[in-house]
Amino acid sequence: MSVLDSKIPEGPIAQKWTNHKNKINVVNPANKRLIDVIVVGTGLAGGSAAASLAELGYNVKALCFQDSPRRAHSIAAQGGINAAKNYQNDGDSTYRLFYDTVKGGDYRAREANVYRLAEVSANIIDQCVAQGVPFARDYGGLLDNRSFGGVLVSRTFYAKGQTGQQLLLGAYSAMNRQIGKGKIQMLNRHEMLDLVIVDGKARGIIARNLVTGELERHSAHAVVIASGGYGNVFFLSTNAMGSNVTAAWRIHRRGAYFANPCYTQIHPTCIPRSGDYQSKLTLMSESLRNDGRIWVPKKMEDVEAIRNKTKKPVDIPEEDRDYYLERRYPSFGNLVPRDVASRAAKERCDAGFGVNETGEAVYLDFSSAIMRYGHEKANILGEHDASIERVRALGEAVIEAKYGNLFQMYEKITDDNPYKTPMKIYPAVHYTMGGIWVDYNLMTTIEGCYAAGEANFSDHGANRLGASALMQGLADGYFVLPYTIGDYLAHDIRTGKISTDLPEFEAAEKEVRDRLEHFLNNKGTKSVDHFHKRLGKVMWDKVGMARNEQGLKEAIEEIRQIREEFYKDVFVPGTMNEFNPELEKATRVEDFLELGELFAIDALHRTESCGGHFREESQTEDGEALRDDKHFAYVAAWKWTGEPGKQELHKEELTFNDIELKQRSYK
Repeated sequence: MSVLDSKIPEGPIAQKWTNHKNKINVVNPANKRLIDVIVVGTGLAGGSAAASLAELGYNVKALCFQDSPRRAHSIAAQGGINAAKNYQNDGDSTYRLFYDTVKGGDYRAREANVYRLAEVSANIIDQCVAQGVPFARDYGGLLDNRSFGGVLVSRTFYAKGQTGQQLLLGAYSAMNRQIGKGKIQMLNRHEMLDLVIVDGKARGIIARNLVTGELERHSAHAVVIASGGYGNVFFLSTNAMGSNVTAAWRIHRRGAYFANPCYTQIHPTCIPRSGDYQSKLTLMSESLRNDGRIWVPKKMEDVEAIRNKTKKPVDIPEEDRDYYLERRYPSFGNLVPRDVASRAAKERCDAGFGVNETGEAVYLDFSSAIMRYGHEKANILGEHDASIERVRALGEAVIEAKYGNLFQMYEKITDDNPYKTPMKIYPAVHYTMGGIWVDYNLMTTIEGCYAAGEANFSDHGANRLGASALMQGLADGYFVLPYTIGDYLAHDIRTGKISTDLPEFEAAEKEVRDRLEHFLNNKGTKSVDHFHKRLGKVMWDKVGMARNEQGLKEAIEEIRQIREEFYKDVFVPGTMNEFNPELEKATRVEDFLELGELFAIDALHRTESCGGHFREESQTEDGEALRDDKHFAYVAAWKWTGEPGKQELHKEELTFNDIELKQRSYK
């Protein structure tokens, strides 16, 4: 076991990034035209990186498995993007954003990276405004803000309930400008299936054209992986169904360490599942917790009456409602971090107070906010004697202006009108804080291979605060990689074009072809989804919101058994040289089966609780996560040794010089 070198610059934390930028190598603009970069993934991290690198003059190849970068899963990030601009004059600052993020991640993030993220956050907003992103504005025309979980200030910039989509369109427009100039070669409907390493450096990839089935070799002087997270290892998640771990897992098998795979975020405000037939879950934005109050009935007879449909939630009087987050966490109330809110919902439902047929739902109620906004609006209009009906109508109009598309989406899915009756929500797998280990420059343990956005482990620790995913993705792509990748590429100006005829490309392509042919020649009887669903059930039941030693050991054995059966009995129809979605799924599920085992191993080895990783054996008297800083204040980075489940643990020790290491509390 070795201690990893994170390459954190020396000096005071507020000066590290500035000093680092002043000292790193840069590439002459004329020489940038001689250098090729591959970007895998075109969501916010990949799209912003591709656009920025092409703008600088590099030759960029960008791949996405969707038919357009506009369909990247980043569009699903609805609520907003954090930045320390202090527009509300409520005491926000770079340091406070830094502090909230480290605390929100339960003190398991790298301080230097988080401070840099907070430092460049304000630049992101300026960049996006310049691109025309239609952020919400207040009455005076300034950009508006709202609050998110885990903080006591308003720093979240938003575009109604579609912030991710609008930010992605901004990055996409920047990409299109470079595509038009010929600086970005856009490869839609292409999936990376392996990394090519030449003389110890990442020099290209093997990709499959998903329309024709053809295998392609693409060379470059550096490769950036920005392929998102691995939440679909649970099968049911809020991720798009195509989201997968393949690009990250394939570079892991080539030598990139995989860090903290057990750090997975369970989002508290998702539409509950309605049956075993579902293939994905739908997220309701965390922004709804600004105005929605979360509750369950206090009395079991009321719970049973609601389930039997003899009572409606609006029939439950105020004194018989348990606003459990406000009760348990009076300081933060409904805006506690996601991991805290999720476990609290699970606790109430496990105690029998779940309000739907499955017993897995709580209420998110907007009636108080509707009446509050209605009274405010009536006063503004001079209607001081407005009726209750008029006040409610005015309040609903305010809520519609803030969250209208989210309410519409909820009603279309559930056939319930959330203006009239509380939403039902329940936690679901959402974001993955774990991922490929990277140093301060975002380089993996493979020279010349970088990871950005959700694909890397960086910046969030054991739990991500809401509205920070978009911030990290754009920070990496717009403001970090363009500097740090140049430091590496400055040594490649005389290298020349990388040939795809090298034996390393031939060997990698053969491995990919053999892998695909194995699935097509396997005469099994079960579909790919059959195995994916079984994996997902094991992961949710035993490696989900709460974990214990016995369950994790059982999960590891069960996942190994599922993987063994998968290789023997999976059936993939069709051929390789055609459009074949089942073949795509087979390779992705193969990688999920290997990742799932490492996920459980990582959760088993970390006997503390922290953030989204909750070990039942390690909790406080009142059921909160109990860390063990003496033994686990480190990043667990796993090295591939040639066989699934046999990865070797390496550690990056975490030091806290600017923030006091203490038990996290939101009470």
